[in-house]
Amino acid sequence: MALRFTLRQLEYFVAVGECGSIALAAEKVNVSSPSISAAISQLEAEFGLQLFVRRHAQGLSLTQGGLRFLDHARDVLDRARRLNDLSNDITGQVRGPLNVGCLGTFAQIVLPQVRRGFVDRYPEVVFRQFERDQSELFDGLRSAKLDLAVTYDLDIPNDLDFVPLVSLPPYVLLPEDHALAHLDAITPEMLAGFPMVLLDLPLSAEYFLSFFREAGVAPDIAERTRDMAVMRSLVANGFGYSIANIRPVTDLAPDGGRLRFVPLTGPVRPMTLGLLVPQGAQAALTVRAFIEHCQAEITPTRTPGIHMPDAP
Repeated sequence: MALRFTLRQLEYFVAVGECGSIALAAEKVNVSSPSISAAISQLEAEFGLQLFVRRHAQGLSLTQGGLRFLDHARDVLDRARRLNDLSNDITGQVRGPLNVGCLGTFAQIVLPQVRRGFVDRYPEVVFRQFERDQSELFDGLRSAKLDLAVTYDLDIPNDLDFVPLVSLPPYVLLPEDHALAHLDAITPEMLAGFPMVLLDLPLSAEYFLSFFREAGVAPDIAERTRDMAVMRSLVANGFGYSIANIRPVTDLAPDGGRLRFVPLTGPVRPMTLGLLVPQGAQAALTVRAFIEHCQAEITPTRTPGIHMPDAP
């Protein structure tokens, strides 16, 4: 029997199945809602199968048959992606889709420059980037929604491979007029009693707070935010100090206020910036090309958007 459905229709179906809404799915895959609706209707007509229960107030819910169909559709799409990887290996050409996840802190500083250089070199690669927290990156890699991710070496699970790129030590961020701003180094004990603006991201917050626990002191957390830009502006305006492993090339906060970055010493460990990939993914030529590009662009003396400790 001739196949009368397309991989694009399956992609749209999977997007709706995961989002539970045609509107959200259309936004996710960047097409119009009518195109999504038409694809679903064509699949249901082709297979004689109701895939969704339509509820006006609650969106769409997969039927039991739709749930089974979703698993197989994901498998078909995954196998199709492998065909693209195979063709790249056979022809030696770097092309096709590359879905790159990125921890939010790097998405605004490191990744744009790295991406620019990569797509200029390999214009046939369809590069998509996704900002996620650490646990979401793990899920995306395991479900094959992401090909690899730019992140820290925080709680890396055994079923994913981490490719280290560069070590990033922690800094204390201070407003220029802070009582400790003149120092060359600061310990966690010296911060006790001063208000803290905690960069409250999953796993990262626990990493920052572990410095104080190891030193036997308790931080005075006055503010919490999940946004690094907000954190930097709060610090620059005197609402407290903060800790981060990224020192941007400029010491200005987003609102123009000046910051001091002082190395944090004592019972602290640096975090390693690197690439997280599913096991076996490096066999794909496009993934391997991006890893090699990052290894050339992100080094201990030169990393896009970051002031490196050893840089002149």
